[in-house]
Amino acid sequence: MRKKYAYLLSGLCFSVLLTMVSCNTDDDAAKSVIPFTADIYNSVNGKKVAFHGLTNNAASWKWDFGDGTESSEQNPVHLYKDAGFYTAVLTVTDNSGATITKEVELALDITPYVLLTGGANDTDGRTWRISNGHSGDDYFANSDADLSPYDEAPNPLPGGIFGSGLGMAEVYEDEFTFYFDGSYGHDVKEDGAAFSGVLYQFATTGGAGIVNDGGVGFGLCTGLFEPESDATFTYVENDDLTTSSVYGAGGAITYEGVTTLDFSGNEFVGLKDFENKVILQDISSNSMRLVMFLSASPEAIGINTNAVILTFEAVE
Repeated sequence: MRKKYAYLLSGLCFSVLLTMVSCNTDDDAAKSVIPFTADIYNSVNGKKVAFHGLTNNAASWKWDFGDGTESSEQNPVHLYKDAGFYTAVLTVTDNSGATITKEVELALDITPYVLLTGGANDTDGRTWRISNGHSGDDYFANSDADLSPYDEAPNPLPGGIFGSGLGMAEVYEDEFTFYFDGSYGHDVKEDGAAFSGVLYQFATTGGAGIVNDGGVGFGLCTGLFEPESDATFTYVENDDLTTSSVYGAGGAITYEGVTTLDFSGNEFVGLKDFENKVILQDISSNSMRLVMFLSASPEAIGINTNAVILTFEAVE
């Protein structure tokens, strides 16, 4: 009987020993198969960013902050000089030489000016064009103090109206590029013409510059225009814009506290007419809305009678 219990006890001990060995083996195996991984965590305070390289089995770290500077720390803190959009890239290497690359998109201290231009790190600038889809805020206005809707035009403007309605689809093709340093680019595409006021074209070219008069009923057309080299623009917040108007005392109206865009020489954005300065009503990362003035009465050539309020889309 004692022998039987002795055998039983021995078997029990052996079983426990096997279990312990098995556990140790499993633990060692688990430790040996931890994969080589990498990811990024970041926190933002203004233009200061704390980066964390969340890695396993990494031997080295290389950060490219997207502004021309780098770091080899695992968890660097970086202060960007300028507001803007940046792509930070982390490249991690393990002991065998294998690498993993991860990146994160940053939008730092974004102002309307950065939204307009893309920021200091965007050497391509930000390009815009009139949106074919329009928006519920696009309409043809009177150039009065309230920019009241013009009764003879649909409000809001339906999508594609300059194409399907007026036969000037090329209006949606022209592109306008704003750079952070204040330089400005303009592409009128293959037709060499720009969205323009009919009276402006007659006053400046005798009508010879008109390419497409499909919008003549609203005082609009497309007219030949050669973009200027080395053009610049000026962005001003809280501006008091005084411009001509048939609705103003003394032939002028002042729009107080608005954001404006103005251009060097003969340049403009959106619509070419006697007044090149426009009001920037609203802007986001992919759209903006501008108020562009128009002289459309033969009895008041050169004096604003209307405004065209249109949404522009960012060109990706």
